[in-house]
Amino acid sequence: MREATRAQWIKFAIVTLLYLIFLIWIRSWWGLIVVPFIFDIYITKKIPWSFWKKSKNPMVRSVMSWVDAIVFALVAVYFVNIYIFQNYQIPSSSLEKSLLVGDFLYVSKMSYGPRVPNTPLSMPLTQHTLPILNTKSYIEWPQWKYKRVPGFGKVERNDIVVFNFPAGDTVAVNYQQTTDFYSLAYSEGRQKYPNPIGMDTLTREQQKAVYDLYYAGGRQQIMRNPKFYGEVLYRPVDRRENYVKRCVGLPGDTLQIVNGQVMIDGKAIENPENLQFNYFVQTTGAYIPEEMFRELGISKDDQMLLQDSGWEGELLEMGFSYRDASGRLAPVYHLPLTKKMYDTLSANKKLISKIIIEPEIYAGQMYPLNLYTKWDRSNYGPIWIPAKGATITLTADNLPIYERCIVAYEKNKLEQKEDGIYINGQKTDQYTFQMDYYWMMGDNRHNSADSRYWGFVPEDHVVGKPIVVWLSLDKDRGWFDGKIRWNRIFKWVG
Repeated sequence: MREATRAQWIKFAIVTLLYLIFLIWIRSWWGLIVVPFIFDIYITKKIPWSFWKKSKNPMVRSVMSWVDAIVFALVAVYFVNIYIFQNYQIPSSSLEKSLLVGDFLYVSKMSYGPRVPNTPLSMPLTQHTLPILNTKSYIEWPQWKYKRVPGFGKVERNDIVVFNFPAGDTVAVNYQQTTDFYSLAYSEGRQKYPNPIGMDTLTREQQKAVYDLYYAGGRQQIMRNPKFYGEVLYRPVDRRENYVKRCVGLPGDTLQIVNGQVMIDGKAIENPENLQFNYFVQTTGAYIPEEMFRELGISKDDQMLLQDSGWEGELLEMGFSYRDASGRLAPVYHLPLTKKMYDTLSANKKLISKIIIEPEIYAGQMYPLNLYTKWDRSNYGPIWIPAKGATITLTADNLPIYERCIVAYEKNKLEQKEDGIYINGQKTDQYTFQMDYYWMMGDNRHNSADSRYWGFVPEDHVVGKPIVVWLSLDKDRGWFDGKIRWNRIFKWVG
């Protein structure tokens, strides 16, 4: 062994100490196999790590220097993305106006403690698909069990949280941007089989049979038509789509929504300052000018003008009867509005004739998809949010609510037989939860696919907490027309 200098020993000691601290933090002793390589890099130098530097061919030295830099950068980005922070872009308006489409965020993994990845062998800066090649960006083996290392705190009420989409475990590729597999299956099943009359007169067992028929029929249709629906894939937890919502319900809470107001354990919680709902807005005959939309902060994607005559019957039924001088129904818009925006439009009597909140007929099916409840977006629950270590008694009324937690998230085998419920082969009517769960909702309450549609967010799906907006781009404007929202750069997320 060549004799190492004092400086080499000092560098080796510092690097090894830092590495051991890292291993203690993530609680993984498998990483000790790397220590001999660190020793070789700094002390023995038996492995020719930089063999290319001695090459007489300048092309080899040039190419390998780039390869060396790229590999180092990818490894560094990989570890930073997993354990420190990652970049995230707001893709939809579900959190407007708290976060805007086009906001770029730094998401802190340290806030709630970073997760050790389920799929450690993956390409950095990709979630599940390699661009251009359109193939998986990760290798499915090995897959590690859920483990979260210590962080600065826990998820608190009203935190904005980035998490993996719980219903994204199964994906029909051609529909992955529009709806989750389970909602799609129930929707297709309802079209395939006629809706029974008087669902509320059926017993829970009969209702369950109907919903089982919907799901089985819809799933079968999806699996049999890959050209239309796309390939059906399963994704591990850390490879599911990233969502960002506000946490309104914590483990152990009983949540209810009454006329749009979220209640926790019977008490109303504080609403976000920029809470939005959808409204139908009728003018006095003129169109709303683009300058007003800009002042209000309503993007072009959210400016829906209902000019199609096919809407007239529905609009008249809602009470929109104002007609212009020619006898035509005055223009009606479908817009998301905060209270401030609502008040601004209501005060403009010369332009606006009537504003009505969007009826619940546009809400769609609520979670759980296999239980008849009559719940909607604005009147939902009550529903208890599972907490780690808490035990519940399972009944026909609550089993559909917690079945996915028991089976999909906590990996148990659940069977319903004539003589009762069996979990992992044992007859029981009780279950003790192994994880904490959260209830996530968007601030844009009528335009948010959130827990009201797909249920609880398990703790192992939590990614991190957005800290700051480092860039914000308005896609409706040009580079010399206010595309960069300067007032949002380095804005703290709250």
